[in-house]
Amino acid sequence: MGRISTVSRRRLVQTAALGAVTAAVPLRYGRSQARPSLKLGVLLPRTGILASQGTQCVRGYELAVAIAAEQGVTLEIMLADTESNVDTARARAERLVGEGAQMLSGAFDSGQTLAIAQVAEQRSIPFVINIAAAPQITDQGFKYVFRNFPKAGALITNGLTLMKDLFAATNTTPRTAVLMHSNDTFGLAQKQAIDALFPRLSMPFTFADSISYDPRARDLSVEVSKARAARPDLMVVVTRANDAILIVREMVRQRFDVMGLVSPGSPGMYDSQFVSTLGRFAEFAISNVPWVNPNTALAKQVAAAFAQRYPQENYDGNLFNMAFSLQAALVGVDAVRRAGSTAGPALAEALRATRIENHMMIGGPITFDATGQNDAIPSAAIQVREGRQRVILPAAAADAQPVFPVPGWTQRG
Repeated sequence: MGRISTVSRRRLVQTAALGAVTAAVPLRYGRSQARPSLKLGVLLPRTGILASQGTQCVRGYELAVAIAAEQGVTLEIMLADTESNVDTARARAERLVGEGAQMLSGAFDSGQTLAIAQVAEQRSIPFVINIAAAPQITDQGFKYVFRNFPKAGALITNGLTLMKDLFAATNTTPRTAVLMHSNDTFGLAQKQAIDALFPRLSMPFTFADSISYDPRARDLSVEVSKARAARPDLMVVVTRANDAILIVREMVRQRFDVMGLVSPGSPGMYDSQFVSTLGRFAEFAISNVPWVNPNTALAKQVAAAFAQRYPQENYDGNLFNMAFSLQAALVGVDAVRRAGSTAGPALAEALRATRIENHMMIGGPITFDATGQNDAIPSAAIQVREGRQRVILPAAAADAQPVFPVPGWTQRG
């Protein structure tokens, strides 16, 4: 049997499992009224270097099925594996549209997301992005692309500002730093944003060096050695989980101590894979990223559903990827409920009119500007403490005090 048939069979099994969850929720529509439905093609890296993060995203889409049913919409998830590859992402997007997907969503990685966006635009199928920061995704005039996630510039602005807040809160200011960043679409977009914004924000330290690396590398000893030679007070990193683990392991091996390890806006160090793999060496890592407001009604509902469905999983370590993915699915659900149609142009028009008050993240209502971008998503400073992600800034949302400078590697446990 060919590969296409195998993928389709897996998808049918997954859809049936998700449908069982939906069936348990009572309908709110009478027999004479048709219940809205949406076939959502979800593209995620479930194998390859981003497989762990893609799996966390899948959990968000799975949890969205029952919530959609409560909102009166039958949500069918059509999963496709991008294999952490841009060309595969494009091909799988084409396949999902051919198999009947009425909307696309994904894809965690900026390069893969941009490839899918081009397919969505060509096929007039709305594409609701869960996670991807490269600005060009929404800056080139697409009519069918919608992103409920900050662009690189907004992430970096918020992330660098939170660094200054961290220094003020702890009365500790580094004088020099080294930037380490991946050399893929996302990492280069973040580097470009840092270069543009750093002088404007009057940061109190200077960069002694900037070091790029291949996120598929299995050894970053040379790059970390180069960073160590610059003798920085602070390490600023743009990573994902795999490369963040390699960087920390190499810093420990080389006895390379700094005041702290801080991301101005990237995945990796808030990830369950990072925390479970590194144990005590993951402690005190800081990620300045959008985060969940645990006091919203939806956040409370999702926390309870996650604990029931995934009792063995670390909720905090899944939270970022899972929450943005769930929210992307519910943006689509909201649109199909209002559109009265599953035709691409009608769904796109409904998406442009989106205004969702009850969502999971810190910040105001979900809305999209003329480019399809939600530009109103703030960040929080998250620090790993005793294996959990704790909010340390802003103070109004904090559930822990910041630790900075951090203990040296040999002083932990």
